[in-house]
Amino acid sequence: MMKNLRRTSQILFLLVFLILFIQTEYKGKDELGLPVRLFLDFDPLIALSSLLATHVVKKIFLLSLVTIALTFFLGRVFCGWVCPLGTLNTVIGYFRMRRPSRNPDDGNHPRMRKYKYYILVFILVAAVFGWNAAGFLDPISITIRSMAIGFNPAINGLVRAFFEFSYVLAVPGISPAMDSLYSILTGTLLAFEQPVFRQMIPIALIFSAILALNFVAPRFWCRYLCPLGALLGFVGYRQLFARVDVDGEKCVSCHMCNRSCQGDATPFPPGQWTSSECLICFNCKDVCPASAVRIHPSMKKTGDGKVDLQRRHIIATGVAAIAAVPLIGLGETGKRHSPDLIRPPGALPEDEFLRTCVKCGECMKVCLTNGLQPAFNQAGLEGLWTPVLVPRLGYCEFYCNLCNQVCPTGAIRSISLEEKQKIRIGLAFFDKNRCIPYALGRNCGVCEEHCPAPGKAITFLIEEGIDRSGKSFELKKPVVNPDLCIGCGICENKCPIVDKPGIRVSSINESRADYQLYL
Repeated sequence: MMKNLRRTSQILFLLVFLILFIQTEYKGKDELGLPVRLFLDFDPLIALSSLLATHVVKKIFLLSLVTIALTFFLGRVFCGWVCPLGTLNTVIGYFRMRRPSRNPDDGNHPRMRKYKYYILVFILVAAVFGWNAAGFLDPISITIRSMAIGFNPAINGLVRAFFEFSYVLAVPGISPAMDSLYSILTGTLLAFEQPVFRQMIPIALIFSAILALNFVAPRFWCRYLCPLGALLGFVGYRQLFARVDVDGEKCVSCHMCNRSCQGDATPFPPGQWTSSECLICFNCKDVCPASAVRIHPSMKKTGDGKVDLQRRHIIATGVAAIAAVPLIGLGETGKRHSPDLIRPPGALPEDEFLRTCVKCGECMKVCLTNGLQPAFNQAGLEGLWTPVLVPRLGYCEFYCNLCNQVCPTGAIRSISLEEKQKIRIGLAFFDKNRCIPYALGRNCGVCEEHCPAPGKAITFLIEEGIDRSGKSFELKKPVVNPDLCIGCGICENKCPIVDKPGIRVSSINESRADYQLYL
């Protein structure tokens, strides 16, 4: 019964995750309901690494104490019953478990359990010295980022292609019905416009590789690599309410409990169960043909299994983390900021932003114009997959502040729309070799028409021009007023010179940092 209850819990939490993920999207209003960041709010690894890196206690992180309390009393129940990545691994790992094998412990590698603890040590030590690397490997952050940037565009593209194909076929009755269905899905299950992200393929491949590891060993990621699992294993090591107890007299040494164990916690031989690795899946009790396995509350120690952690390896990992912190700051971006490092409005000052952002990708998913993209080299390795505005792909909509509503750590501050509209994130510059009035001597004015800044940040200098017939006309040459420009990028995005626009936005003059002031 408990095994079925666990499966039901996994399905329900995965459905909740997917519903929140779909809801974390622009729906025609500048307000969101519950975003998928709710799962990150209960994530103690994100809370702890952010606390160590920023030295700031935020109220939202207090929700992670609920997970810590549950783990302290019940063990890694979050991993076995709640985590969406854990559920996906369970589904794929199920097929690996069903594969026949002559090896009774096929798929179990107890010696590898220690690696996730070393990864956890690396992340926490690096956070103490200012590098918050948790977002790269935290399972919730990985899942949200991979689905938002890697898979959501592909799913949207495939569904749209299917509807377009049905429309082209022009089958009486069916094509109009499909067209109506497409209109209903757009803005609900599908994005308003086809999303496109840089690095979507490598991010999708990384997530696919994590899932594919289940064919090496069931729940490979959860067993041997997940730093959140290691943290919860440490917290729940002495849990008393779900202890696995194997009766040695009844045990027939069939190894079925080990083969079905999702956490590689070695229920067999009796007395070797490892509490920190148990995911409370109840598989061992369910498959035991001799009813030798019990899972029950107990003050008594029921297993002596341990993870083979060695002090010198822990120290070496900590030293490596300390050495890595200054190394990741080396490079061109450490000497001079990239002009393409345009952060969304409300972003903290750059150093603080890098210590706070967990690269979950939620801000990019909700971006109305698809302008927020994962950074590659604009902020060095430390800033990989953090959000940057790419005006050629999309601009910062003047009447939208969804990105700061979904940020789980406050790297993008929660601000009002009025405050957001006053924040400068960059400055526009004209390329006189590309801008039509300057380069070709013809009037254009598209940038000025779209400029949303109150008072217009783009105005015209009036000069006398000569057309092809030799007649004079009033030539309007656009100029930027740096006191009014907020760097939203709509001028660059709408410029009719689409390959290399005649106006470009760079990060100079942004409000959040004095060093970026243009004068």
